Amino acid sequence: MTAALAVLVVDDVADQRELLRTHLEQAGCTVRTCGDLDAVDAALRRERIDAAIVDLLMPGDDGWAVADRIRERSPSTIVAFASVLDAADHPEGELALPKPFTGEQVRALLARVRERMADAGGAP
Repeated sequence: MTAALAVLVVDDVADQRELLRTHLEQAGCTVRTCGDLDAVDAALRRERIDAAIVDLLMPGDDGWAVADRIRERSPSTIVAFASVLDAADHPEGELALPKPFTGEQVRALLARVRERMADAGGAP
């Protein structure tokens, strides 16, 4: 059995955070949710985060700024973007979760996260 992934969900819309939390918990993940960059900073100080799913289009600090901060503070954390944008609008090589998403799409994203972690020599 594989260890539970610790996933950080960053979205300015509470309903979106909670929906994604539900799908992730059903997939066996431990989940922390944040609505802004300050909360992300606090979570990164307190916890080990394996992966982050970041809403790309947020007011203030957008998803790119949040991802940069996560990668700066926690280089081993795998970052994926949740967005209503077309997959073609994401930079090549970035993990993406389309909005609206299904549980199946969330599980597929988690499989890709685990692959990247394995490629990097990380766990779980």
